Amino acid sequence: MKLSVFTVSTPELTPEELAAAASEAGIDAIEWRYKDAPEGAAQMKPSFWGNNRSTLLPSEGDAMIDRLRQAAEANGVKSLSVTPYLTAGDLAAAEEVLKAARRIGASTIRLGVPGYDRSRPFGELFELARAYLRDAQPLCAQYGVKGLIETHHNTIAASASAAYRLVEGLDPSHIGVLYDPGNMVHEGYENYRMGLELLGPYLAHVHVKNAGWRQEGIAADGSKVWKTDWLGLKEGAVPWKQVIEDLQAVGYDGYLGIEDFSGQFEHSAEMLRHFAGYMKELLNRG
Repeated sequence: MKLSVFTVSTPELTPEELAAAASEAGIDAIEWRYKDAPEGAAQMKPSFWGNNRSTLLPSEGDAMIDRLRQAAEANGVKSLSVTPYLTAGDLAAAEEVLKAARRIGASTIRLGVPGYDRSRPFGELFELARAYLRDAQPLCAQYGVKGLIETHHNTIAASASAAYRLVEGLDPSHIGVLYDPGNMVHEGYENYRMGLELLGPYLAHVHVKNAGWRQEGIAADGSKVWKTDWLGLKEGAVPWKQVIEDLQAVGYDGYLGIEDFSGQFEHSAEMLRHFAGYMKELLNRG
């Protein structure tokens, strides 16, 4: 397995600084966040989802794409993914991301999955997502870039088995699953190895982060109120040693991509070194 970094988790670094820090830490590839910045972001303090300096800004066009590609190439790291926040059903937006991924040399993008908030029935959302993925598949084939759906809380793909239902029967050469155990602390936990075995050839990428539950208070009826928080890789509920062993057991040889939101480290470069050291330690035990 190789290592990558999703730039959402390195907000204060420019693309050039991020590529250099990744290379220095022994990280092999970069997943470029794709989203225009909010108004006035340049005057804001760097943050994961606000002023993120290593984000591919669609409004900057090919010049921005070429800058990121050159930053990665100059430091000997691969541009692995272009990772947007797409809406399920919006094929035109997906195609724009596929164009950017092809230009930058990335092998995957993240496709949209409907959220679930009790306002629309699951069956309706499921059919929407299936139709979208069926239509996205030939586009992904056309551009030579695989489209991934992520196991993510508050969506209809919170677990491995839910994600599998969405991609089942599609061509795993073009459509796959981004497996994220950290998200599954919030919602969607299943036995890791069972989920990985179920995904089979659709398992295309893994994100690495951690989270845990804490009691937040008492509800009006006297019941306890619980809340999830992002935590350090060694501090949360995901037993990464077990997950790595399960990935090895199913023959996974793709990337492990850091997406740490814990704020445990003052500087992103320090976080990258910690991630690389910990993952290599776990991989060497296997």
